[in-house]
Amino acid sequence: MARFELPYGKGVASIEIEDGHLAGVLRSGIHGYKAPKSAVELVRESMEHPIGSPRLRELVAGKRRIVVIASDHTRPVPSRVIMPLMLEEIRSGNPAAEVTILVATGLHRTTTREELAAKFGEDIVSSERIVVHDCDDAANLVNLGKLPSGGDLVVNRLAVEADLLVSEGFIEPHFFAGFSGGRKSVLPGIASRATVMYNHNADFIASPGARTGVIDGNPIHEDMLFAARAAKLAYVVNVVIDAAHEPIFSVAGDCDAAHRAGRDFLASKCQVDAVPADIAISTNGGYPLDQNIYQAVKGMTAAEATVKPGGVIVMFAKAADGHGGASFHRTFRDEPDIERMMRTFLSRRPEETIIDQWQSQILARVLLKAKVVFVSDCDDQVVRDLHMIPAHGPAEAMAIAKELVGKPDYTVTVVPDGVSVIVR
Repeated sequence: MARFELPYGKGVASIEIEDGHLAGVLRSGIHGYKAPKSAVELVRESMEHPIGSPRLRELVAGKRRIVVIASDHTRPVPSRVIMPLMLEEIRSGNPAAEVTILVATGLHRTTTREELAAKFGEDIVSSERIVVHDCDDAANLVNLGKLPSGGDLVVNRLAVEADLLVSEGFIEPHFFAGFSGGRKSVLPGIASRATVMYNHNADFIASPGARTGVIDGNPIHEDMLFAARAAKLAYVVNVVIDAAHEPIFSVAGDCDAAHRAGRDFLASKCQVDAVPADIAISTNGGYPLDQNIYQAVKGMTAAEATVKPGGVIVMFAKAADGHGGASFHRTFRDEPDIERMMRTFLSRRPEETIIDQWQSQILARVLLKAKVVFVSDCDDQVVRDLHMIPAHGPAEAMAIAKELVGKPDYTVTVVPDGVSVIVR
């Protein structure tokens, strides 16, 4: 009997796979990697040796208004480590600088003060100017022209009017942007709702280039990088984190060159070959990434890449906050035919993209390949509304999955952390 401890909320869920049925385990090498230095030392060293850029303390010289884009509450970025070091370097180069931390919420809800304190620490929240981006606040958004795709590039006014724009973040595999981090601080981080929705249009999401770990030929990435350049994002500090959300690698410098070095390191550790199986088990890496069903679609795509057509995905995500998107939920609740849903998405022009369509489109793609048994703390009816089968624990989930497969010689592939691997 093979036993696995799967991240689930702030704890774990234990699952056992009977002997003779385990086909493979797809695990990121990141989780076994031991950083040669402490988190602070790694970040500080990367800032002392930036890639494709002068040091931050040199960039701030003569600049009055400095804006630092930071990730929001939905991302496990270790800002408590990164932000103090960035602020220290900014003020060492320009003690008189007016610094604003701009929280990149994208289309997410606003970040609460409690969440800000948990993220940055009380000292920073009490002493620094922090502004939370609002993608619908037209008075504080500025049009910077057209994206390569033809959409309007509209971003936060604070970033546009800054004398220097920099950001912090982390790099992980991303299920349609290829990788998180770098240029994503601007688009979607501090962009308008219309800009984000245009970039996440159905044709782009359907592109074979818009997949986990893919950058070349990825139309979503191309728009994002253009947006970062147009907004004059001059410098980034990005880390790679382990399962405990601790930095194990850090890069700093140009938003493309430094990001490229970070994603090359990440890809060298987390690319795995698919092991096709009747049942694929995945997670969203636990809290904070598994707070809702919407976010859990990311981890499902890792299972999608290894499950056999017509098979079963068992997805573990606590989802204590429910579906995570009213439009996302409504789309599935009101349309019983997934194939018709997909045709509707693909018929829409980019400017007709509706809220959460990209996530709905990817979940629909997953459901067209496999049935999904969803293990969560979420209301069963909400799970059913999203065309998935609710389960309340590992044993129940596996019993349902085996019944759906309907054969005694079923095979299982386990992906302990679905958001940390690139399955090829």
